[in-house]
Amino acid sequence: MQAAADLINAVPFWLIVLVKSGIVLLVVITTFAYSMLFERKIMAWMQLRPGPNRVGPWGLMQPAADAVKMMFKEDLTPNTADPLIYKLAPFISLITAMGVFAVIPFAEPTGTGFFGAIGDVNAGILFVFALTSIGIYGISLAGWSSGSKFPLLGSVRATAQMISYELSMTLSVIGVLILAGTTSLMGIVHAQDRVWFVIPQILGFIIYVITAVAETNRAPFDLVEAETELVGGFHTEYSGLRFGLFFIAEYLNMITVSCLATLLFLGGWNALFGLTFIPGLIWFLAKAGAFLFFYIWLRTTLPRFRYDRLMDFGWKVLFPAATLNLVLTAVVVAFWPTNG
Repeated sequence: MQAAADLINAVPFWLIVLVKSGIVLLVVITTFAYSMLFERKIMAWMQLRPGPNRVGPWGLMQPAADAVKMMFKEDLTPNTADPLIYKLAPFISLITAMGVFAVIPFAEPTGTGFFGAIGDVNAGILFVFALTSIGIYGISLAGWSSGSKFPLLGSVRATAQMISYELSMTLSVIGVLILAGTTSLMGIVHAQDRVWFVIPQILGFIIYVITAVAETNRAPFDLVEAETELVGGFHTEYSGLRFGLFFIAEYLNMITVSCLATLLFLGGWNALFGLTFIPGLIWFLAKAGAFLFFYIWLRTTLPRFRYDRLMDFGWKVLFPAATLNLVLTAVVVAFWPTNG
């Protein structure tokens, strides 16, 4: 182990970051592809139908077939669209969705520091929220630049929904930051060595789950798409690979909020039931995978909300509940004896 550490220390820092970035990018893209297959298989199982099973053994090559089909589909640009912004918007959504993984630690760093995050940022959670909030611009610009009223209305609806629920999500996370005493994602996991924050912050966790679904525009909160009045929403006028970029960004955002739920509330890579012989990376992936399964379960089970009820629920229920959780956490931490 010491020899490996000495070897890595001799490698230039920029090269280590480049290699880690390439590995994380490959893993994230592969995870996106098979999370899509995972969703289709689970929904088929819940709805008593076979699901994808023709391309490759058990349908495992279906993501590759979908990628090839998307790349070779005709890419159309409406005559009324703003050419530059129309082409730039999908990349804004994709880059902001991918950039978050630069600061997410998937396991406890080893002596070589290889298994930690690409960038160990002290204010990691603040970086995540700052970067993901920029993704709203990709959606709003996509709807505006398409030059059609349906994408424009879809982007306005999506922007209002994301901003409204992002406020409650942030408040639900602040309770965790108060308990942990740090904004570092690594420090938050270390603060859960004895008790996972899902126990003292059960209300915050419930709020986080609901707002995460709304933030990623997933059922039953997928109000950016509505067959009757908005068709496909903000990406109605997109086709081919550019539509695929929005699709990738949506699933990457699902993976992101699953990883954040694992880090903030579910103990990160800390073992369950004292089973420390199982590697921390396996625990992390299992917890994030369980959260993704819950995502799919919701989509299969619940009907779509009405938009006015969605906004009422966000502002009149979730926001007051998140504020109450924050106040109660602050009071408990302020008056709870620390020497016991």
